[in-house]
Amino acid sequence: MNPYARHPASPSAMFASLLDNWQLIVQMTRRDVISRYRGSLVGLAWSFFNPLLMLAIYTFVFSTIFKARWGVDQENSRAGFAAILFVGVIIHGLLAECITKAPSLIVSNVSYVKRVIFPLEVLPWIAVGSALFHSAISFTVLLLAQLVLGHVIPWTAILLPVVVLPLVLVAMGFGWLLASSSVYVRDIGMLTGLFATALMFLSPVFYPLSSLPQKFHWLILINPLTFVIEQGRRVLILGMAPDWMGLGLYALLALMFAWFGFWCFQRARNGFADVV
Repeated sequence: MNPYARHPASPSAMFASLLDNWQLIVQMTRRDVISRYRGSLVGLAWSFFNPLLMLAIYTFVFSTIFKARWGVDQENSRAGFAAILFVGVIIHGLLAECITKAPSLIVSNVSYVKRVIFPLEVLPWIAVGSALFHSAISFTVLLLAQLVLGHVIPWTAILLPVVVLPLVLVAMGFGWLLASSSVYVRDIGMLTGLFATALMFLSPVFYPLSSLPQKFHWLILINPLTFVIEQGRRVLILGMAPDWMGLGLYALLALMFAWFGFWCFQRARNGFADVV
């Protein structure tokens, strides 16, 4: 095999790589999840306790100390506020984990780079798969808390994967883009944490979109998290179907961004071995 041959970068190649290597992705995702808790006393159970503790802490801080309210009568209880808040926290955490992991995906796996036959383009899929696992546990904790508190879970909750799927494409776009560019510009890894934090405060995680002055709405709406957070709350908390037209447009833009990131990765990967 020619290590300097141009790798396919078409949209079809992006999905073909996923289908061809899905078993490898599943195995390495499982290993990544297990290795995170290896050596701890509780082990994998931390993936359940962590979101439970986060839910309790966020509820206490924002509803008791800051006296925060969402401004809707039926949601003014602490439990209702906690559920609304936690949906935003989980969705932000999904993207933030992928963004902060991305810069180290190549530089921390030099042995994979040196193996010509290893499909490097699957490394962001592994990071996204691990983030999805923890997000799924967090959503499970949220739903269980709702049931314990006597709240009815709306049937629209089954539509949550449809709402989150476009965000997975956004996460993959960032993964490919940051993983490839950070090989050549190591400073990118220093900025991703700041970027992820900025995304949190520039999206309606801790406040409703309606509370912002109109002149700042454009700044929040260009955030890739805003639409998914709003739609996630619609299907999980409010019992409303998502905005299908908006979701379709968002999915199209997310697909284009994912392909752009994949294209950049495939064009840059031939030089990885020379740099790392």
